[in-house]
Amino acid sequence: MSYIVDFNNVSTVGLEPSPVKEALAGLRANEARYYSNKYKHEFTVVPASESQETIDYVSRILKKERGIEFAAKPLETSRFQVENIKMAHVFYEDGLEVNVMYAVDHPKKRAVGFKLSEGMEVPEELGKFKFARQKSKLAGTIRGSFFVIKGEY
Repeated sequence: MSYIVDFNNVSTVGLEPSPVKEALAGLRANEARYYSNKYKHEFTVVPASESQETIDYVSRILKKERGIEFAAKPLETSRFQVENIKMAHVFYEDGLEVNVMYAVDHPKKRAVGFKLSEGMEVPEELGKFKFARQKSKLAGTIRGSFFVIKGEY
């Protein structure tokens, strides 16, 4: 069952198994606020058990582009298109969020982003990445990194 993320009333619904569920809920709400403000889009998430296609899509890009496979369990996903950009998000139990931004008509505007919830360690799989810090009223301190997608997906 899908869930529209409310960034005014942050909820841990769907994220209960995470040891950093409050921070992950804040990160998810931060994404919802961004898409609402920038694109007037309602950020909706779906349980991982109902969205294997999105998990497979993100996993395929990670594996082919950088050889990355996460040990953490996916909890939720979100997949949509705003303007000419296809977006896919996967929220993992350890507090990680992976997002794929794929511009349909602009090969140089395609990237995979990683966001770490406050309180989580950098996953071993991302040890080579440098993370920048960003403050968020909803999520505390978010650490983020990214890489540009070279292939076609």
